[in-house]
Amino acid sequence: MATLTPNSEQRLNSAAALPAAIELDGINKHFGPVHANRDIHLSVTRGTVHGIVGENGAGKSTLMSILYGFYTADSGTIRVGGKAVTITDSRHALALGIGMVHQHFMLVDNFTVIENIVLGAEDSALLGRTLSKARAQLKQLATDYGLEVDPDALIEDLSVGQQQRVEILKALYRGADILILDEPTGVLTPAEADHLFRILRKLRDEGKTIILITHKLREIMAITDEVSVMRQGAMVKTLTTSQTNPGELAELMVGRRVLLRVEKGPANPGKVMLAVDKLVVTDDLGVERVKSVSFEVRAGEIVGIAGVAGNGQSELLEAISGMRDQSSGQVLVNGQPVSAFGDDGAARLREVGLAHVPEDRLRMGLVTNFLEWENAILGYQNDYGQGLGLDIGKAKAEARERIAQYDIRPANTDLKSANFSGGNQQKIVLAREMERNPDVLIVGQPTRGVDIGAIEFIHNQIIKMRDAGKAILLVSVELDEIRALSDRILVLFDGEIVGEADPATADEGELGLLMAGVHEGHEPDAAARLPEHVTPVEKTLTEMSPKTDRDIR
Repeated sequence: MATLTPNSEQRLNSAAALPAAIELDGINKHFGPVHANRDIHLSVTRGTVHGIVGENGAGKSTLMSILYGFYTADSGTIRVGGKAVTITDSRHALALGIGMVHQHFMLVDNFTVIENIVLGAEDSALLGRTLSKARAQLKQLATDYGLEVDPDALIEDLSVGQQQRVEILKALYRGADILILDEPTGVLTPAEADHLFRILRKLRDEGKTIILITHKLREIMAITDEVSVMRQGAMVKTLTTSQTNPGELAELMVGRRVLLRVEKGPANPGKVMLAVDKLVVTDDLGVERVKSVSFEVRAGEIVGIAGVAGNGQSELLEAISGMRDQSSGQVLVNGQPVSAFGDDGAARLREVGLAHVPEDRLRMGLVTNFLEWENAILGYQNDYGQGLGLDIGKAKAEARERIAQYDIRPANTDLKSANFSGGNQQKIVLAREMERNPDVLIVGQPTRGVDIGAIEFIHNQIIKMRDAGKAILLVSVELDEIRALSDRILVLFDGEIVGEADPATADEGELGLLMAGVHEGHEPDAAARLPEHVTPVEKTLTEMSPKTDRDIR
């Protein structure tokens, strides 16, 4: 169990004498028949990091959207700094000192950093004057909080971690004292997540209040002072983080005991079902991202690919699944070479028994304006042909079965997919691909943005498919997930496979060195070397129970 430092104890005790930063009393919100928030009571102590956890669809994001002015509560009271307020929109929230960094960033890709910062906050008809003032403020904010980013860089040229810094800078530039972050590490590398936590500690120590929505319980234990648990739209309990543990939080979230580790028997590999032979793939700029990669995946085994994001995993998955052309090499499914070239490459691979859960559900897995049942058959719509149209009754009936099987919430086939939480959107994609009985399943980031109960279910489904003789290729930035699920681990660095490891014997140090490019005959550049110090987050994770450290997300 984590222990509060004297500074943390002093911070909580001194803050208790002041009005809470945020108080929510009796908040209710309906979306048609869905009661998203049920009589919510929440108090957030000033100058602390307050975590909010809960299953997908528990109402966390809805509650924060009410606080930020995106939605208006049907009933209830909001107090900011002890004063009752009615928040009409996000501008009003910002005027009250409340900023929000969304799970999917609200940035204009072809604008520069500084243009995004001032967009909607111009204080002069002369844009040059506004930009000059903003440049000075951004330089000071970067110095104060470690939020360094080139103000003249285009957003589309920045890494995901840098884009997140821009979102935080936007909020701080507008005067936010209360910062809401919705699943902030879902798309970050471990190094970027660690840097984010250093920033959040600095903000907290400067008196800012942070509200952190996350599914990752170890992050709750590492960074928060207090944590509130929501379930089915209601607030279950608020606890001091030092006085709880991951097991208790998981049980409060789900309403039952949750197995915080993956249980699986030994693999029984059969014949080769997927073979990748000397595959070379380039990105949209013509840069070679996958460099003559070869490997095999057999029936009845899970092969995991580990690596820091940006080392060719995305391009590899896209090429194997037919979503990106190959420069050279080939992919064989069940011994047969399959051409993945052209716009219909993915369709041809589906026809030979390959299913694909893409890494980015919004960009490649869903059409968010489509209804749930339409996304549930996306890519397989020819199976529902009825004359010149679709057998909509059959499609909806199967969608309802998948909703029940995968516990997708809300259970409404006629709801637009954009109105489902991120985790439930993920389950729509997983159900569509996993229930087609493929011979080969390629899964990218299977539990990104998914709650602890759903993680347990998804892991069990993947193991069940393996035990049914399916060949599974798994890519995840979560090293714990790779180690827990895989029967063999391949490590990808700079587009090349630099090592293979047995998850039963490989330790994190060994895999971490390979992921950083440290292997026999190769010494990485200084910028690629592993950090020489252990960060506070890493220290906290190390101190957690070894039994759960490996499997808690």
